Amino acid sequence: MRYGPEHKQSTHTRILAAAESLFRKHGFEGASVERVMRTAGLTVGGFYAHFATKEALVVESLRAFLQQRRARWGAGLEELRGQEWLGHFVRRYLNQQLRDDPTTACIMPSVLSDLTRASPEVQAMLAEELDALARDAQAHLEDEPGRTARQKALATIVVCFGAMTLARATASQPLSDELLAAARALLLNPGEAQPTSPAPGPKQRA
Repeated sequence: MRYGPEHKQSTHTRILAAAESLFRKHGFEGASVERVMRTAGLTVGGFYAHFATKEALVVESLRAFLQQRRARWGAGLEELRGQEWLGHFVRRYLNQQLRDDPTTACIMPSVLSDLTRASPEVQAMLAEELDALARDAQAHLEDEPGRTARQKALATIVVCFGAMTLARATASQPLSDELLAAARALLLNPGEAQPTSPAPGPKQRA
């Protein structure tokens, strides 16, 4: 039976969704091609009609995730600037609800250690997407004495991803809440770091 391009695109999307789910739960190493295809309800042989290698799947899946989340993290904040923008962005990401939701949580804490050992192609894609996220943030920030808007944007990404990774790793311990609160306090003005619920806006998913 011959299928049209719509069917192939639908199947491609199913594979990407299955890969993202498994990467979030098990990292890259724990998500074999066989496991990804089984989760998508497909046969292993069909994988190579969509991706030349598992590495190609990792690149496309992670790129799609970061692009989608970059839009989501900034949704509704387009007109905000400076600390007002930063306050909403940081509290939207660094909160207990998103730490504790394994089904919709940010994929980055699950794969950061894998990415340190990834191929140059995967790391190049990551650098491109992180740079795009930093440029988005930089557009809402201003230079200050001793640090540029670019540095503030990059530091915000570093602290958010790092703090959420450690908060997930210690989620069963009281320290986890302290880590999130400390990261918010570091990034935000005094008095802004206490709220632990996501900022108002679109349904919260990190």
